[in-house]
Amino acid sequence: MEVQQEMKNTRLLLIGGGQMGRALVGGILDGGGLSPENVQVIDRNAQSRDWWNEHHAAVQTHASLTAAACESAEIVLLAVKPHATCQIASEVFELTSTPRLVISVAAGIQLADLCKASGHERVIRVMPNTPSLVGAGASAYCVADDVQPEDCDTVETLLAGVGIVARVTEPQLVGVTGLSGSGPAYICLVIEALADGGVLAGLPRKLAMQLAAQTVLGTAKMVLDSGKHPGELKDAVASPGGTTIAALHELEKGGLRSALISAVKASAEKSIELAK
Repeated sequence: MEVQQEMKNTRLLLIGGGQMGRALVGGILDGGGLSPENVQVIDRNAQSRDWWNEHHAAVQTHASLTAAACESAEIVLLAVKPHATCQIASEVFELTSTPRLVISVAAGIQLADLCKASGHERVIRVMPNTPSLVGAGASAYCVADDVQPEDCDTVETLLAGVGIVARVTEPQLVGVTGLSGSGPAYICLVIEALADGGVLAGLPRKLAMQLAAQTVLGTAKMVLDSGKHPGELKDAVASPGGTTIAALHELEKGGLRSALISAVKASAEKSIELAK
């Protein structure tokens, strides 16, 4: 997706330059979706600021929030911990003369609470995930009442630069949190376990990890590119009486399918708990 020049010139203020901020904004910068000269990062952690200075030297970093940083930004992206999100949104409101587009990536913090803290309803909730850092993210967003079509276009253009993006309702964002938001952790666990299995079968650790990661990557690409149901692709590998069906039998006995479903449900329920 070609990024329009006016989008590259959008002035963005990222509050919270940690893992998720790096994944999302760092990925957008790497993809050319924003000009680094138009990005400011607020983070109290010196090591976090050092990371930005090392990887994106033209990005301005600050240890604390200032009126000048807020006033110069067209978009304020909140990537702080959920418990601090509304407090920071309130501080931004107090430091700006007119409403800015506020985007939050905090799990579980509802639009109503964000709007109240921000002092207006030009607010968007986004649930990205960490693969955004390598241009393979899966993001979804929902909007408050005063968000304009051009605001949605802005968010979709930015997020499309680091993966896929979908607009959902706020209740659906709970499921997004449990699935794609937390999902990279589940898949890392799967990759690690597959590699351990390879080592158990006699493979060198480095080779086992490469084979496991590439197998997950390639299979995901097959699902997305072919449009076929995963079950159909699974059946194509599982020959009658063969090695794969024997392995699948063990996975079913171990409850892998049920465990992953429960993991998504647990993450989704935790996001609701955070909202309270």
